[in-house]
Amino acid sequence: MSFLTRLMSAAMICCLPALVWASQPATAGACPVLDVADDSARHNLMDYVCYHSADPEDAAHQATSPEELPQSLAWTSADGHDLVFSHTESVYWLNLRLDNTGSNRGFWYLKLDYPLLDEVTFWTYGSDGTTRRLATGDQYSFASRGIDYRYFLLPVTLGPQEWLDVTIRIRSSGALNVPLSLETPAEVISTSNHLTLTHGLFYGTLAIFAAFNLLLFFSSGTGYYFYNAFYMAAMGLFMFAMGGFANQYFWPESAGFANTSIPLALGLCALAMTLFGRSFLEVRPDTLANSTLKAQAWFCIVFLALTFILPYSKTIILNTVLALSVIASLLISAGIRWRQGYQPAIWYLLSWMVMLAGALIYALAAFGYLADFLARESLMQVTIGGQVILLNYAMVQRWRLLNQKLLEVEHKARTQLEFKVHERTSQLRNAMRELEKANRKLAALSLNDPLTGLYNRRHLDNILPELCAEARRTGQPLTLALVDADRFKAVNDTWGHGFGDTCLQLIADILSRHVKRPRDIAIRFGGEEFAVLLPGADREGARMVCQAILDELRNTPLDTPDGGTLTMTVSAGIAELTPREDQSTLFRRADDALYQAKASGRDRVEVSTAVLTDWSAPATQ
Repeated sequence: MSFLTRLMSAAMICCLPALVWASQPATAGACPVLDVADDSARHNLMDYVCYHSADPEDAAHQATSPEELPQSLAWTSADGHDLVFSHTESVYWLNLRLDNTGSNRGFWYLKLDYPLLDEVTFWTYGSDGTTRRLATGDQYSFASRGIDYRYFLLPVTLGPQEWLDVTIRIRSSGALNVPLSLETPAEVISTSNHLTLTHGLFYGTLAIFAAFNLLLFFSSGTGYYFYNAFYMAAMGLFMFAMGGFANQYFWPESAGFANTSIPLALGLCALAMTLFGRSFLEVRPDTLANSTLKAQAWFCIVFLALTFILPYSKTIILNTVLALSVIASLLISAGIRWRQGYQPAIWYLLSWMVMLAGALIYALAAFGYLADFLARESLMQVTIGGQVILLNYAMVQRWRLLNQKLLEVEHKARTQLEFKVHERTSQLRNAMRELEKANRKLAALSLNDPLTGLYNRRHLDNILPELCAEARRTGQPLTLALVDADRFKAVNDTWGHGFGDTCLQLIADILSRHVKRPRDIAIRFGGEEFAVLLPGADREGARMVCQAILDELRNTPLDTPDGGTLTMTVSAGIAELTPREDQSTLFRRADDALYQAKASGRDRVEVSTAVLTDWSAPATQ
């Protein structure tokens, strides 16, 4: 992997000769004291910051608090520069001394404007003897930050003549940016408001374009509209994750997924770019370009799978190289198609030229080769916005080209074929409607039991995994009840299968009457075996439903073919989904409970006694 890192770094440097490396001054000494009453000093915070880079062999690498740092630790002044480091295994310690020489008590925020850090720990030592510690970062739940903000904020309150020592320990598996600032609440709010407007316009525009392309896809059935919407959604998710919003709003409790989501979204972008390019450029099936793009799509799928296996430090490099390679191959394919006379390809080519330049600069900032990550983020948003406009303009040009060809063909054929075209079109539409109706009927038949009208085993196999996943995601209960007719073989042997079918229809009717909530599902999945799925109901609620079914069936006698009467009974087994349980285990527990009901005398309800754990507890990483 070190080879890939060196290769990527060399490519970036060659493509961008004007690369500005973050300064790393080597002068060591005591850190100057920042007077918080001096606005000029606050705005030049990095002049007062000292840091120490502790590699794995350094004693400071293993230290977990400032008290464990060696007394002889050499601090280096930041000398006014933002601290930017490419991927490294080092731990970084920062120190800042704040002093309030003014006559008024003040409140500020020490802000770290980079959301993608695994571990950030703040220690403060005040002149009044108080000590505070705040441990946060992507490896903790978002609530650990204390303040609901995508960046890291440390509240600082100082009275007249009070001082505060701030020590920060930072560790991250990727590149590391440390843009620190000390701002008043008004300054933080003002900056946040400007960023909210910018991000709102960016993500809102992406969402509108994606929704518009989806509507075009549903109305026209043209595949590249869907792939374009897929690409914009994936790119929006990538930028959302890189900006820290996904960790804040999508998975604040999934600390382990905060890093994984970034290469995952990047891999999805690469896949969407490939699929959209292959569809939009109308690459011929028998060409090398088509084979290359198909192989590229499979590479994207493989890399997406590797995202869940390899560590973040490797997958982010792999998927970045993959995305840049995809962009380069699409540029080449677009150039070839343009040379072949496909006019919309020129706008597609321009859009990816813009994207390549912006992506290279953003990748350099993300990997720690360029400072001022926030500026690069804004540049990337402008780049994506420009590319989206060019891509959609390219699709407009393609539509105009296709429309012109269609008008030409229609004009040539209208004088002699107009009536026939309309007639054939009408026939085709009728045939399509009939085919669609037949398909709907076939789909309904494939999911329904013809005897009872209930859903069948196939529907159970389809819906149960989805309901289990939904229950695990939302924390709502899900209960499965298995219901089996008692001594049904004797019924068939005595009065025949026709009467047995009548008994099954009676059971199905009673199930349908009691399983009546909109999302409740009654299923016949075997001969005399039924299942009831109750989303949102716990096992006590399911027990009441099953008991009502048993009571009604027991009180509904059937006239037998020989003139007698028969009272049918059923047994039921109930299991409620536990947080980390899959559908197979849930079904087995319900089946065990049903077996217990049979063994305990039939015509009864048994509930699985598995211990339920707290749905709100975070999953073990």
